[in-house]
Amino acid sequence: MTETTPGWLSSDELEMTRARMPILYVEAVPVRVDDSGEVTSVGLLLRIGPDGTVSRTLVSGRVLHHERVRDALLRHLEKDLGPVALPRVPASLQPFTVAEYFPTHGITPYHDPRQHAVSLAYIVPVTGDCRPRQDALDLVWFSPQEAVSEAVQSEMPGGHGVLLKQALAHAGCVI
Repeated sequence: MTETTPGWLSSDELEMTRARMPILYVEAVPVRVDDSGEVTSVGLLLRIGPDGTVSRTLVSGRVLHHERVRDALLRHLEKDLGPVALPRVPASLQPFTVAEYFPTHGITPYHDPRQHAVSLAYIVPVTGDCRPRQDALDLVWFSPQEAVSEAVQSEMPGGHGVLLKQALAHAGCVI
């Protein structure tokens, strides 16, 4: 375990908790915007899953016990995009959507076989140099049109493709 911040559960405690109650997450759709605030590109992480599959995903992670949502969002953005990504966290912490992940397919478009999770989703403009860290292999910037293409969407498991489409619609992107 590399994280030393109080609030982390051991692997066994986390597995037991996931089996008994929903876990709170934050998710961020990193975007680049032009001077008028229009989304010009979307950053998607490339990861290798525990089963060896390669997929594209969004910035995502748990909110720790006694951690503010804003702090969790910043922590995961720095962890996934690097310390000089320069994210502009929204002034209002109202998410563009709340994604409910279930271990059972078909209840919502979102699926996580490990747990029932509730995720607050945000669009976060970044202006700095993004260099993925930890378990992300790469960060690729796509135009909004490329991001919603069938090829990219097919690489986004668990409903992240649906979440990305919702983010772009919320940001007013005409796709």
